Amino acid sequence: MKGDFSIDKRQARRTFGRAAAGYDEAAVLQHEIADRMLQRLDYVRLQPRRILDIGCGTGRASEALLRRYPRAEVVALDFALPMLEQARRRSRWRRRPRCLCGDMDSLPLAAQSFDLVFSNAAIQWSADPAGAIAEMHRVLRPGGLLMFSSFGPDTLHELRTAWAKVDGTPHVHGFIDLHDYGDMLVAAGLADPVMDMERLTLTYADTDALMRDLKAIGANNAASGRTRGLTGRARLQALRAAYERFRDASGRLPATYEVVYGHAWGAEQRREGGAVLVSPDSLRRR
Repeated sequence: MKGDFSIDKRQARRTFGRAAAGYDEAAVLQHEIADRMLQRLDYVRLQPRRILDIGCGTGRASEALLRRYPRAEVVALDFALPMLEQARRRSRWRRRPRCLCGDMDSLPLAAQSFDLVFSNAAIQWSADPAGAIAEMHRVLRPGGLLMFSSFGPDTLHELRTAWAKVDGTPHVHGFIDLHDYGDMLVAAGLADPVMDMERLTLTYADTDALMRDLKAIGANNAASGRTRGLTGRARLQALRAAYERFRDASGRLPATYEVVYGHAWGAEQRREGGAVLVSPDSLRRR
């Protein structure tokens, strides 16, 4: 796996917390991806009793999971408390998810306690994605389903290229290739991992509109090596000029997202001498 994917977790938590109140209005792409993930559950024979929604944000997917599985208990987990406050306001009090403020890199949950672990567009904010996937497997029951989405390396390549013309510091988060995510699923001992990808494009009238959208969903630059402080007017103007090369025939500026989907099944496992030992019976294709 190449590239620097390190993030400042505290900065990411702050920006998502600030974005919570207006998140749903701006998170068009994230909602679309969640809807596509939920549609995939139509083809899965699973009646979960307990569901974990990791990186739940304002709880839109948690609410949809409660509707889909009315007999299930849903735990909505996020590392930004203001997001969870929005999630609690969304649902009726009789059918609310159990909200839990926690970090996906170290889940404050018992092992093998969930039948479905669902995570939409969240794992890219992990400080240790491989460790986060191992944690997801730890809390997943044998035979349970892990389903997640994230973003691949081509995400926001227009913005990354434009910033590269302005200075040499990271302004766009580093994203992980789907093959590397697949390797992480295998290394964590999950069974029958499947990865796939699609590209979705949003278009904007100008660069400022794109930057406002990213800020509104909390997706500000949280790279550990980012430049601290405010971005000067001259550099912003240089960014606008550099981005113009991507303007399309309809006069719009594109922002490309490489959307990565993954799912795998929980396997019987035990640890011995630091190695994960997986039972062959649990690897039978479901």
